[in-house]
Amino acid sequence: MVELKAKLVTDAWVPASWEDYLQTIADPTYEKAKGYYYQGHMRIEMAAVGCDHADDHTVIILAIGFFATLRGISLRGLDNCSFRKANVQEFQPDVSYYIGNRAKVIPRGTNIVNLDLYPVPDLVIEVSKTTLLDDRGNKRTLYEELGVSEYWVVDVEKAEILAFQMIDRGSKRIDESQVLPGLAIATLEAALRQSRETDQSQVGAWLMTQFQQPG
Repeated sequence: MVELKAKLVTDAWVPASWEDYLQTIADPTYEKAKGYYYQGHMRIEMAAVGCDHADDHTVIILAIGFFATLRGISLRGLDNCSFRKANVQEFQPDVSYYIGNRAKVIPRGTNIVNLDLYPVPDLVIEVSKTTLLDDRGNKRTLYEELGVSEYWVVDVEKAEILAFQMIDRGSKRIDESQVLPGLAIATLEAALRQSRETDQSQVGAWLMTQFQQPG
């Protein structure tokens, strides 16, 4: 087994075997890092999560929760959960969702979600301040290959959301969520812009008025 600790480059894709990847993420040095593995490469993200990233992360979770509650959509959100297909792929998105009749598919007590036993999430979201190019590139390809139904990239700097519907191991841009029908991406972007000027409770109140309107 190759000793990676001394020479590991973080926040970049590094050639590595699956065994090297498991050794790395088990190291206490990387206890708080996010881990990805794809096509014989690993990515260990060590960049600290700043206030802007955390703020947008919270607003998106707030918005989806309100929308699903008001529309009666079954939902289970997972924050920074790890998903693993042994020897092949691993990912740890900022937030992910199982929706509808799959909301309870992952049992309580599960640590890393084993994708040989359980399905991939319906919706995966990456919040991007320093990782935008990679979130739009390699990670998008990873989620296409895994068969995730929908993928969003939240651009913190621009308060924009790049939303993709995954189809036949490819993807296309969408303006309305397909897994949360009636949820317009423009409404979420407006909420992000408002969060720059006001607090989250006011943003939440505005979102509820939007979501209570006839679709």
